[in-house]
Amino acid sequence: MGAEIEVLQPGIFSAIQDLGRFGYQKFGVPQSGVMDRYAMRICNLILGNAEDSAVLEITLQGPHLKFQAPTAICISGADLSPQLNGHAKALNMVIEIKAGDILKFGKRISGFRSYIGILGGFRTETLMNSQSWYEGLTSEFRLKKGMKLYYDSQSRKASETYSTVKQETTYLADTNIEVYPGPEFDQLTLKQKEQLLEQQWTTDESSNRMAIQLKEDLKNEQKPIITAPVMPGTVQLTPSGKIIILMRDCQTTGGYPRILQLSEKGIQVLSQKIPGSRISFKKKDYPDF
Repeated sequence: MGAEIEVLQPGIFSAIQDLGRFGYQKFGVPQSGVMDRYAMRICNLILGNAEDSAVLEITLQGPHLKFQAPTAICISGADLSPQLNGHAKALNMVIEIKAGDILKFGKRISGFRSYIGILGGFRTETLMNSQSWYEGLTSEFRLKKGMKLYYDSQSRKASETYSTVKQETTYLADTNIEVYPGPEFDQLTLKQKEQLLEQQWTTDESSNRMAIQLKEDLKNEQKPIITAPVMPGTVQLTPSGKIIILMRDCQTTGGYPRILQLSEKGIQVLSQKIPGSRISFKKKDYPDF
């Protein structure tokens, strides 16, 4: 049965995302998708959903949502103190929902982005084989007060399964960002490489889903490169010495030297850092095949 969720308050930035939009980068269409794929997969796995079922990604301050009909949800990623009808709820657990239930969030305990999965996934617009919202491409790009989200009402009791899901939450507090050398890494001087990999860096307040900029500078004497492909996790060095880490909503090409490339785990860890966090790059070697 089709049902809806009423958005009573939208939170700071909440958006429907799945694993992303692939195969359209040649047309300049970003991948988008959830910032923390691990958290998304955990909540879908716990619910028994398909891995790519659309979830609601919420940033720092969660929305207030009213459910019209029964279902089950799971919340993973950042701990933003979820409450159902005023009662605290644990993360990474099946939460049974009844008609009229209201989900709210409170104080941030850990992490930066939290994910709400719903039994069967959210039923929203699919465009270019993805439900991920992106400004200028999809009809919506963030929750608004009074908006309706749709789902199929169904019940699932936690007792229906005897399996358990091993969860890893220590990454929420990790400050080490895994990286590989980028295409222009070897153009850096030894001194630049040492500074890049040995000092701590601070994430800037202006960071968003498109890119995370670091406050400290890395002296740059390199010339811009011919426009070349970039992807989520590409670390660029601007002429002024600013370091920019591209994230899920990034552009598809760029003309700044690509000095590092974050691993998938690196993107996952970085996506959970609040602005002003201190991080360090931890270089890994490419595997031999």
